Amino acid sequence: MLARREHSAGEIRDKLREMGGDASLIDAVIAELQVRNLQSDERFSELFVRSRAERGYGPRVIEMALRERGVDKEAAHVALEASGYDWRERAVEVCQRRFGQSPASTPKERARQLRFLQYRGFAGGEISAALKGRLPEDD
Repeated sequence: MLARREHSAGEIRDKLREMGGDASLIDAVIAELQVRNLQSDERFSELFVRSRAERGYGPRVIEMALRERGVDKEAAHVALEASGYDWRERAVEVCQRRFGQSPASTPKERARQLRFLQYRGFAGGEISAALKGRLPEDD
């Protein structure tokens, strides 16, 4: 399982339970994998954040996806902070890649772009910067 990609401890636990594994044995196997540094939620989170950010997702969606995969809230937050991404910049890039360089010209188009960025997991300030088509420092 770990030969193809990194997995969180929660993902491994769920997959082994589906195979009918005993809960205490599963926990022992996961602990052994962590001791041997074959499984690390920190490493998984780092790679997951990078992958999702490069695919155009914002921090809210990424955090939610990490939580669904069994990573605790604090570890997910740490991974997002440690990623080094400027989420405003990412929102601007995603918006420009999807809708072009110029800002929305009509309220209907602006609302469509806003919904898209919300769906992608960006927050209010990030969306505002993206809809203006530039970062606030560019003013």
